[in-house]
Amino acid sequence: MDNSGIYVGLDIGTTSIKVIVAEFVKGQLNIIGVGSERSDGLSRGVIVDIDRAVDAIKAAIDQAEQKANIQISEITVGIPANLLEIVPCNGIIAVGDGNGNSKEIDSTDVYHVTRAALIQKLPPERDIIDVIPNEFTVDGFDGIKDPRGMVGVRLEMSGVLYTGPKTVLHNTVKCVERAGLVVKNIVVAPLALATQALSDGEQDFGAVLIDLGGGQTTAAVVHDHKLKYTYVDQEGGKFVTKDISVVLNTSLENAEKIKRNFGYAASYLASKDDVFSVEVVGKADAVQISGEYLSEIIEARLTQIFTKLKNVLQGIDALKLPGGIVITGGVAALPGIKELAEDIFDTNIKLFIPQQMGLRHPSFTQAIGLVAYMTKQSEIEKVVKASLDDSAPEIENRTAAGVQEQQVDYSKETEQKKQKNKKSSSFEGIKNFFNTFFD
Repeated sequence: MDNSGIYVGLDIGTTSIKVIVAEFVKGQLNIIGVGSERSDGLSRGVIVDIDRAVDAIKAAIDQAEQKANIQISEITVGIPANLLEIVPCNGIIAVGDGNGNSKEIDSTDVYHVTRAALIQKLPPERDIIDVIPNEFTVDGFDGIKDPRGMVGVRLEMSGVLYTGPKTVLHNTVKCVERAGLVVKNIVVAPLALATQALSDGEQDFGAVLIDLGGGQTTAAVVHDHKLKYTYVDQEGGKFVTKDISVVLNTSLENAEKIKRNFGYAASYLASKDDVFSVEVVGKADAVQISGEYLSEIIEARLTQIFTKLKNVLQGIDALKLPGGIVITGGVAALPGIKELAEDIFDTNIKLFIPQQMGLRHPSFTQAIGLVAYMTKQSEIEKVVKASLDDSAPEIENRTAAGVQEQQVDYSKETEQKKQKNKKSSSFEGIKNFFNTFFD
């Protein structure tokens, strides 16, 4: 597998838009260009004003082009986990000739079996973001990672399907295209983030990855190198800034500055003797505020966010995973965030900060993760992903009658399971789904 080349990752965040240009040569990822621009036209991770978002993307791309000294035309863009759904998918086709003789399986067969797996009755407001294969089965022999080159008469694929709101997908692609770029790849953001922030052992044995962003906080559960579950809390760093602004009666700009310069996530780490001046609206003279008082404001909001996450993660037993919790994202730069998380979650906590020169800040983790994710894609994953390009999942009469009946039966069985799940509570549905993945 040779993934050498130039990769460009575009992270469209609520507070900032980041572009990473990287060169992958001989297994080494080298960052050659970076662009960072203040976001505009976004709210809680979702694009709400296309024109303003396009201008911000163009500005970030220009910065990256100048530093990398190349012209960017294609990018990999991340899609937030808002309303993300993770569902299993299965496909089965006949690969032998009309007489039932076996043949050698090639990329075309993999393409068609994936298309069969994509036959899903999605609501009109949802669309497929990505599909990832778990295993292939050739004539009853399962556990196969890449069936190409093998011979058989029947090919099956089981995988995971990620779907999201059409509005989010459409607006993201529209913004990128209006910025004069081509969307080469679309990646579910937590998947890319896990590639960068979690070790191989953490992805294998299981860990919770928390992305503390500016507009929202995302918790993702990764196990067996697969994304199992996501939860998005619509509160992030901007809410902390707003709290400071309201309580201290100062502008949002001042609130952001003092948060970064003097703030602590855990108030007991701050000092009463640490005093700084704050410009207060309606007063001619600045007011003296202690670092401890500021940190109490910050801690209150972060405690609320972490408590929500804890309740959700406990409901699916995710806090029992050996890898514990890994925290990254812009808000993770606040001193004391690890100590506060340890007090609330009562499990092992680790902070992840990128180590690339000039990018040693957790706000860059997502953008770096996008390019890292693409360099680690296998050839079979690329073939499977290519099946998303066409809109009509047809098998071109390659499915034998007996196999076709099995496919229909499977569709009926899936539909019955969906109806049954609707009758159960949402909590039990999530828990059962999660447990099914772990078994």
